[in-house]
Amino acid sequence: MLGVLQGFAVILGIIGAGYLAAVFRVVEGEQRRVLNSTAFYVATPALLFSVLSTSDPSVILSPVILVTSLAALIVAALFVVSSRLWFRRDLASTTLGATCAGYVNSNNLGLPVAVYILGDAAYVAPLLLVQLVVFAPAVLSILESTRGNSRGFLVALGRATSNPIILGSVAGLVVALLGAQVPELVSAPVEMLGAAAIPMVLLSFGVSLRGQRALQPGTGRAAVFSAAGLKVLLMPLIAWLLAKALGLGPHEVFVATVIAALPTAQNVYNYAATYRRSETMVRDTVFLTTFASLPVIAGIAWLLG
Repeated sequence: MLGVLQGFAVILGIIGAGYLAAVFRVVEGEQRRVLNSTAFYVATPALLFSVLSTSDPSVILSPVILVTSLAALIVAALFVVSSRLWFRRDLASTTLGATCAGYVNSNNLGLPVAVYILGDAAYVAPLLLVQLVVFAPAVLSILESTRGNSRGFLVALGRATSNPIILGSVAGLVVALLGAQVPELVSAPVEMLGAAAIPMVLLSFGVSLRGQRALQPGTGRAAVFSAAGLKVLLMPLIAWLLAKALGLGPHEVFVATVIAALPTAQNVYNYAATYRRSETMVRDTVFLTTFASLPVIAGIAWLLG
């Protein structure tokens, strides 16, 4: 559990630094969007290229990735149904809410969880690949289509696939598939840029908390609680049931369940802030799941570990 606590402490510490920066007016109001834009268009593509170019693409064939991906799609579909029945949202908000329900923090929390609880950092690599190469392009395509593109969804899909995040991910995956070695002259500045991505997103997230308490009335709390409940409680349960149904071994069942219990990724907030869609809803969901996932993961480790 020490690794999990360390991962949470790092995240909350940087969010706290962003909040203090807003309190002391180092960063004010819309200035935080500079952090989001720089992270989205520069630092995050560099980070994803660095991570994927050194990964083993064969891990995407792991049965654990089948379970966690199916669980993510199921809870996302359940959020869409809930949105249609109980709290009608527009396409962008529904897409982001569904993404909050199934898109896990596989990097800055997933890695310490994988190392210190699951015993191997490679366990989160398959989900990281699927989220970046499959889920992210789909989400970004829908968000692009909500910008009023009159030429339709296919044009929006083309714009999304030219997004720097997707380009960085695809380039990194191609390098890994080819087994190529990136020269240090190129890899060193790319890695340095990538190292800034997560801190900038978390700082911006902390700045956004200034002046508005989380889960205030009128901010879409029904959608927040639905997405958070699906993410932290139902997704690990579905992953456990699927893993058992597919006949996975005890350790693989444990791994799939723990990974499914990880909180919503901060990347989703970065998408919402960049496209200026449902920022408050996504921010509150990320905030709530980050705290709620700790006792859930501890409980899973106690029951199945």
